[in-house]
Amino acid sequence: MVRKTDFLVIGSGIAGLHYALKVAKYGKVALITKAPIRESTTKYAQGGIAAVVRSPDRVDKHVRDTLDCGKGLCDEKIVNMVVREGPERIKDLIDFGTKFDKDDSGNYELGREGGHSEYRVLHHKDNTGKEIIRALVEAARSHSNIEIIEERFVVEIITQHHLGQLVTSNNPGIECYGAYVLNPDTGEITTFLSKITLLATGGAGMAYQTTTNPGIATGDGIAMVYRAKGMVENMEFVQFHPTSLYNPIERPSFLITEALRGFGAVLKNSDEQEFMYKYDSRGSLSPRDVVARAIDNEMKLSGEDHVYLDCRHIDKVALKRSFPNIYKKCRSLGIDITSDMIPVVPAAHYICGGIKTDEYGLSTINRLYAAGECASTGMHGANRMASNSLLEAVVFADRAARKSSREFKNYKFCDDVPPWDAEGTVLNEEMILITQSLKEVQGIMSNYVGIVRSNLRLERALKRLNLIYKETEDLYIKSILSPKLCELRNVINVAYLIIKMAMKRKENKGLHYSLDYSEK
Repeated sequence: MVRKTDFLVIGSGIAGLHYALKVAKYGKVALITKAPIRESTTKYAQGGIAAVVRSPDRVDKHVRDTLDCGKGLCDEKIVNMVVREGPERIKDLIDFGTKFDKDDSGNYELGREGGHSEYRVLHHKDNTGKEIIRALVEAARSHSNIEIIEERFVVEIITQHHLGQLVTSNNPGIECYGAYVLNPDTGEITTFLSKITLLATGGAGMAYQTTTNPGIATGDGIAMVYRAKGMVENMEFVQFHPTSLYNPIERPSFLITEALRGFGAVLKNSDEQEFMYKYDSRGSLSPRDVVARAIDNEMKLSGEDHVYLDCRHIDKVALKRSFPNIYKKCRSLGIDITSDMIPVVPAAHYICGGIKTDEYGLSTINRLYAAGECASTGMHGANRMASNSLLEAVVFADRAARKSSREFKNYKFCDDVPPWDAEGTVLNEEMILITQSLKEVQGIMSNYVGIVRSNLRLERALKRLNLIYKETEDLYIKSILSPKLCELRNVINVAYLIIKMAMKRKENKGLHYSLDYSEK
């Protein structure tokens, strides 16, 4: 089956939905999501979205904080652009129905998180992402030009490779013509042809054993672009959120938002002693790379599996009102955050690299845009500052919409695309092969390519990953496709990119920390 649409959007987080709503004024949009539409990484963003909305905050302060956090690897032009355009994009979200918290005077309440010198984080309690998704989904469902296609898996983006043409990474003429999309219920693969395609597929936390990401975060967009010979960069910079709730039997890990530390919570060790000032003068509100490494070191010194976040000194009524979901979650595990310390541990959280884009979100593959966590825009550098991710996503979704809505009429559908070739494949009933391989990859990445690395660990990781890669590719060629098999393949590709790029970086920068190098 062949379907045609002006704009093909893959992913239903803040970037995909915002882009779809903007371009729907100009043409037909097909929005494909591999899970129910409300299930995205955005949904799990607790803290909020950073923007300069009132004094004493200023654009230059937000820019400086971001550049400091990025350890010299941010693109200053991009940072300035995102910060300056941020307030208008906040207005867009509000116009689409997002309800940010206000104080008694009707002004927006602003939180503060690690790395920020001012209170500038707009939020909705401690479930900001969920509120943003609620508003955007409702707007998208009511738009006549947007077709939402849920629980379909995008196997590959379509390029000249599928037309039998030679495609290399140095070929500036690579184009995207759409995507092959799997219906898991029927096994049918539909060819979606598009004039413009946007990847908004999120991150790849599932490459690690402990992650705050939902199970859908398997790096699909990044892996597809890598296989299509598009440029992927800075994958070594994997951000571990310092404070996920320590609960080994739960996956994904429940996030304890950084906004709680901005509210006054303090990190302590098992002896109930503050420790962050040993590592940084900003204490518990230091940037995430600093805090995660500090916690990792404290755990190694004590032999404990976690540290603690102490909220006991904070006003109980204000604490429960501002963080109702964290309070409820902890109570379900027998922890009263008003009287008990919260056990926390770092967890894989955010990929700062990804699909390289320009200032409009255009990738190195023509007609293919990327926005959100799957994209590497130059905003984050070597370390993302808290609550800058939603800001970056919505700014680049808007910019991608502006550029692509002007250009899509210049493109024609590529009618030479062949149907998906499944000849010779058979049904794979050995699901244990897939689940076990995924566990092995996650073990390799967590043990050797985590918060602290070394040359020896990276070399060992690459050797072990190569074996799993060969086994999986052999299985992929022979098997009728399933989402789990495709996700495994994508996770392996992303893990490979993280390892290879970590091996190439011969210095410690931000989120990449090796025992063999020092920070320049």
